[in-house]
Formats: sequence, structure tokens, C-alpha cells
Amino acid sequence: MLRRVTWGLADQAVTSLVSFVVGIVVARSLGAAEFGAFSLAWVTYGLVVNISRGLATDPLAVRFSGVPHADWKKAVASSSGMAIAVGLVTGAICAAVGVLIGGRPGAAFIALGIVLPGLMLQDSWRFAFFASGQGGKAFLSDITWAFALVPLLYLAKHDGPSVTKFVLAWGAAGIFAALVSGVQAGVVPRLFQALHWLRNHRDLSLRYLAENVTISSAYQLKMYGLGAFAGVAAVGTVRGAEMMLGPFFIVLSGIGLVAVPEAARMLRRSLRALEKFCLLLGGSQAVAALMWGSVLVLFLPHAWGHAVLGEVWDSTEPLLVPATLSVMFASFYTGASAGLRALGVARRSLKAQLYASTAYLVGGVGGGIVAGALGSAWGAAGATFVGAIVWWWSLGVGIRERRHETEPEPAGAADREQMPEMRST
Repeated sequence: MLRRVTWGLADQAVTSLVSFVVGIVVARSLGAAEFGAFSLAWVTYGLVVNISRGLATDPLAVRFSGVPHADWKKAVASSSGMAIAVGLVTGAICAAVGVLIGGRPGAAFIALGIVLPGLMLQDSWRFAFFASGQGGKAFLSDITWAFALVPLLYLAKHDGPSVTKFVLAWGAAGIFAALVSGVQAGVVPRLFQALHWLRNHRDLSLRYLAENVTISSAYQLKMYGLGAFAGVAAVGTVRGAEMMLGPFFIVLSGIGLVAVPEAARMLRRSLRALEKFCLLLGGSQAVAALMWGSVLVLFLPHAWGHAVLGEVWDSTEPLLVPATLSVMFASFYTGASAGLRALGVARRSLKAQLYASTAYLVGGVGGGIVAGALGSAWGAAGATFVGAIVWWWSLGVGIRERRHETEPEPAGAADREQMPEMRST
């Protein structure tokens, strides 16, 4: 377990660092409005990644982890083809939307459409390596992306900076990392096997797609709604607050890579062990999030924040308290989410996600309509608190149902159930 967690943390550290550095460079180079346009492209990328994972890499991880290497390579060829197909379709949609809306957001979406196929391929390699126990190769893939970004971001910043150039620079680095990963894997993606892959694994992929899209769509629609009602600059402000909490997500996401398998091991011991594990997992992450946010709110000098985010910091600083609360509540319910997955109650897990995501969308957009970026941040904080209640209630119901299924029927219960029927005769 320690080895799995170590590679997960290391890999997530690199991806979080890439996100943080790119966001900082763009925010300082373009200002709030264009940074908001870049942020819309960024959250759209997050949605597409979740679509690709649901259709391609999540089924791969379930059915081809620990299999013979030849079987893994064959499966990866098809799943990576599925990832490219997702990138091609969504990339075309993004480019079309960019042409329709025009302006800075339109330019960002057109650039995103160009690079999406390669970015989806890079992400599929990353998860394919984890499925086969080759976390070091996934780490190398993301390190490659990080190093490739250095000269590309420099060129984008110093040669007439624009949102289009930054999106293309970020995407080109990811595509280069995808090519390096393909060499590491020794696999050629088979694009024309995408439909075959989908047909063979639709029982898993459609369920995972629904769960993944529910998670990311709520966040993305919140950002879109905030941009529509409060302005694109408000999107950049909210994104800036999230970036300041970014280092904490290294721990959160890294542990998330092993949370469900470890929860399943606890379940094999007992339901009580699962309950304790989920509470410890969610509680420890929530405390860590609160500590990190408290450091930012209480001890980060204003000048340091301005040095990191530039002019975006002035509007971002008031959002740190509600942003910290949002992350703390969301961290707490990750324990319940891992427990529900371990129990295998997909119906309850999906229902909890739907309720939590709906609350998040309503709170984030509704707050934005009332009070702009600050209102959106507080609305999202309240919604994640509601989401935590929903997730833990769902876990409690799932555990009670499992306990009822496994407990032996009390002696004489069957006879007692038949007694009224005997009296009626």
C-alpha cells in the first residue's frame, strides 16, 4: 500500500504543480478577463477528461489490472483509441462553440479543440500505467509534460501573450508527453477499435460515465453560470481562490487513487472496520484542508499573494474563507464515497452524487447571481456542506442494508411470520 500511495502522491504532485504554474503564469500575463476565458477552457478540459475516463480508462482499470502484459497491451491499444475518439468528438464541439461565441472565450475554446485529442491520449496512458502497476511510468509522463511546458510557456508569455497561445502551449506540452508515454508503453493506439471497446465494456463505461460527468458537469456549469451572470472576470477570481488551495489537492487526489481499494480491504474484515476507515479517511482530509486554508487566511501576507496571482489576488483574497470551507466539506465526504464504492451499491452512490452535484450547482450559480464571485464561493460552501450530509447518510443506509443482508435470521422468526396465516385457517 505504501508504494501505491507514494507513486500516487508523486504523480499527483506533478500534475497539481503543472496546473498551479500554468494558472499563475496565465493570471500574471493576461489579467482577470483573459484569465477567466482560460479558466473556462480549463474546466471544459476537466469535463472531457472525466468523459474519457468513464468510457476508456475506468473500465480498463477494473478489468485489466494485474493481467498478463500481453492482455494489458491489447486492451490499452483499444482503450487509448477510445480516448482519442472522445478527444476528436469533443474537440470538434469545442471548436464549433468557439466560433459561435467569439471573443476571448471563443478563442480559448477553438485552441482547446485543437489539442484535446492529444490531451485525452496522455491522460489515458497515465491511468493505463497505474492499472498495470507501473506508477513510475505515469510519473515520468507527467514530468515530461512539466519540463516541456517551460520553453513553451516562455514563448507564449514573451511573444505577444494571448489566451490562444497559452492554451496551445499547455496542450502542445501534453501532446509531447503523450508521445513519450506511447514509446514507454510500446503500444500503438487503435482508433478504429473505439466502438468495439465501447460495446464490450458498456456495462461499466456507461455507469462510470454518468458518475464522472455528474461530478464535473456541476463544477463546469457553475463556472459557465457565473460567467454568464457575473462576468468572465468573476470566473477568474473564483479560479484564483481554488489555485491557492491547489497544493492541498496533491494529498487529496493522491490518497484518492488508493482509497477505494483500501476501503474494500476493510470491508473484507468487517463493516465496523469499514465505518472506522471511512470516518478516519474523510476526517483526516477535512482537518488537513482546514489547516492549509487557515494558513492562507491568517498568515499569508497580502504582498505574497499579489506576487503569486498579480492583479487577480485583490479580488481573490476575500474568497479564501468560503473556498477553504468548500474543500473541507468535500474532503470529508470522500470517505463516504469510498465506502459506498467498496460496498458496490452503485445506485446509492450515483443518487448521492446527483443530489450533491445539484446542490453545488444551485448554490454556486445562485450565490453568483446574488453577490458575484464572493456569493458564488459562499453558495458553493453551503452546498458542499449539504453534500457531505447526503453522502454520509447514504453510506449509513448502505451499511445498514449490508448488515441486514449478512446477519443471520433470529431463531423462530420464520415460524412467527407464519403464525397469522395459521390463525386465519
